[in-house]
Amino acid sequence: MAQNSKQTGVNRRQFLRGLAVTGAAFQVLPGSVLGLNGATSANSRLNIAGVGIGGQGRSDINQFKDDNIVALCDVDWAHAAGAFKQYPKAKQHKDYRVMLEEQKDIDGVVVATPDHWHAFVSMAAIKAGKHVYCEKPLTHSVWEARQLAEAARKAKVATQMGNQGQASEETRRLCEYIWSGAIGKVREAHVWTDRPANGLFNEYWPQGVARPTETPPVPATLDWDLWLGPAPERPYHPAYLPFKWRGWWDFGTGALGDIGCHAMDAVFRALKLGQPTSVQASSSRVNKETYPVASMVTYAFPARGEQPPVKLVWYDGGLRPARPENLPVGQEMGSNGRLIIGDNGFLLGNRLFPEARKTEVGEVAKTIPRSVGHYQEWADACKGGKPAGANFDWAGPLAEAVLLGNVALRVQLREELTRQRLEWDSAALKVTNIPEANQFIRREYRAGWKLV
Repeated sequence: MAQNSKQTGVNRRQFLRGLAVTGAAFQVLPGSVLGLNGATSANSRLNIAGVGIGGQGRSDINQFKDDNIVALCDVDWAHAAGAFKQYPKAKQHKDYRVMLEEQKDIDGVVVATPDHWHAFVSMAAIKAGKHVYCEKPLTHSVWEARQLAEAARKAKVATQMGNQGQASEETRRLCEYIWSGAIGKVREAHVWTDRPANGLFNEYWPQGVARPTETPPVPATLDWDLWLGPAPERPYHPAYLPFKWRGWWDFGTGALGDIGCHAMDAVFRALKLGQPTSVQASSSRVNKETYPVASMVTYAFPARGEQPPVKLVWYDGGLRPARPENLPVGQEMGSNGRLIIGDNGFLLGNRLFPEARKTEVGEVAKTIPRSVGHYQEWADACKGGKPAGANFDWAGPLAEAVLLGNVALRVQLREELTRQRLEWDSAALKVTNIPEANQFIRREYRAGWKLV
């Protein structure tokens, strides 16, 4: 259950800074739910468990050094060795179910497994009454995101999804710019990333490839059957781990799942978007094994009060939108970025254009309370403070919307989607016009595995 937060190219924090990720309101939720109303830090120490601690998970638990790291769980003990050495007093486990059964001293669980495990580990922790921090995307499927959010709400546990940029200064400034009317009413937004590949020979992880046919022996330190968990059975191969699982349909959620919950979060908050009414996609050649090398996904959102409908377009694999009018010659758009277009101007990242509009708008006031920090938000919530900014009431619906784009990328729907778009009924979790698409809203689990 190990994951690596950085392979080649920029790391997560560098990406977030480059994108100027920003955020502050999804469905029209109270500020307390969105983590915008300040916070008071409690002094008590939490007992934290980490599941999937070989890469990003180790980075996550390192944020809680002032608390007690009491348990570490990973199916690949070679990959997890660094975390085991760093926290020698923590009990070591391979199976999170055994960990939760044996250790009643755990207050909160940090989940940083491959995507296909997120819902299972998080749900088990919630049912055990534990607070949960889960890396993005919250789940592997749209249906799982709905189940997890509902379970967390019912259990009244503190939650947070690992889209760190939601707590940033850039998030709040984006909201303040848009809410001030600096660019007028917004009808169009674009978000793009260079992942899964950053240049011809510099891959974050491979996509558009076939399943390997070799069957090398499973490393002695890895429990391969447990690594697979609810995913369909297949032979072990190093093509899948420790990080390359992200590009495979059965295990990961591709570039959209990896970066979408980071980069779209800001747009959803600033534009107060709810669920899309439709989605359509185009891509490079796609197969039944991995996500395409590059894709473009278009979401349509309805009007919200006085705000007009919005078209949100996602690009990956190095694709990006056309340069907007009034963008100065020589101004870079970047390999990762965000463009929000209003009636009176546009924001590239958090930079206002055209230049003349800056003089007209003047200084935009800071009106939103600042965050105590993404990880501290969750720690404070665990200790009885207000909900964290990416708690599952926010993160669940965001993940649903993001992951719906992957449904539109399925090779089985490719021909049909050249003729029409997917019409989405969020309340019913159902595609209304292409029945065969609904098989991808909820995945089938391997025999013996059940989420709810």
